[in-house]
Amino acid sequence: MRTQGGNRFTQGLVGAAMLAVLATGAVQHVAASGNRILVVGHGPEQAIVQELARAFEKARPGSVVDVEWDRALDTIDMVRSGQADLAVGGTEEPGLRAMAVAWDGIALIINFTNPLSDVSTQQAQSLFTGKLAHWSDLDGADKRIEVIRRTADQNIDGGFERSLGIEGRMVSADKSVRQDQKALATVSGQDNAISYLSLKSALQAQAQGIPIRILTIDQVEPGDPTLKNGRYKLRRPVLFLSKPDAHPLVEAFTAFARSPEGQNILSRMYTPYEPPMATPAQAKPPGRETSAATPAS
Repeated sequence: MRTQGGNRFTQGLVGAAMLAVLATGAVQHVAASGNRILVVGHGPEQAIVQELARAFEKARPGSVVDVEWDRALDTIDMVRSGQADLAVGGTEEPGLRAMAVAWDGIALIINFTNPLSDVSTQQAQSLFTGKLAHWSDLDGADKRIEVIRRTADQNIDGGFERSLGIEGRMVSADKSVRQDQKALATVSGQDNAISYLSLKSALQAQAQGIPIRILTIDQVEPGDPTLKNGRYKLRRPVLFLSKPDAHPLVEAFTAFARSPEGQNILSRMYTPYEPPMATPAQAKPPGRETSAATPAS
């Protein structure tokens, strides 16, 4: 497995042939070359995708899954143009097949000194659209609410807006942070702040004694059971995006991610995937799989 993050390769070599391709402006990546595929991304999933790739290569000797991760990559365009075989994202894209492999719960966090413990969906919407300006509006301290946003290159940002029903209406924030660790550090050190991050990261931070509080929403506790059944509304699907006629190795890697072994790996960071329950009108014929996930409302 070759792994690239930013401009640094952590495994493998860049050969003279690749440098020549870059210099001539030709296709920069060799996708679907025999038993080799290229997976690209720019969100928080990098470490877990690399672990999946290593386990897949071990289970299928001779197969190679290269992983390239950089916030500057246009991953969707790379798949469409054939420069990459599979993109990891959180939004379905026209013309591409989207296969959900996990749920990423999204936690609302506040400073531990803030007495608030639960908000309704409507209150959460008001917090992040600027309709509520002071914590006293929610029976808290008479302090201005400071929303700490996440940067747009992180899949969690768009997933949060969609699952809360506030797409395009997020309040302008004084500060935006990229990584979960930065959101945790900011909120734990600022008693009037609120932010959002991956639920597993928030739970781990709480267990380590970082002074944050995870809010319940509509009195529903966030966790694997409520994420799977959709009672906890703040969640986004982790999607594998590929062309409909993807290389067979893409199919195999996706199937591995959804297998018990793959789901066990994904569960270290995410909630194992279960499709949203369909109504009778939405039910698919037996044997026909729904390829993409839409968070339940």
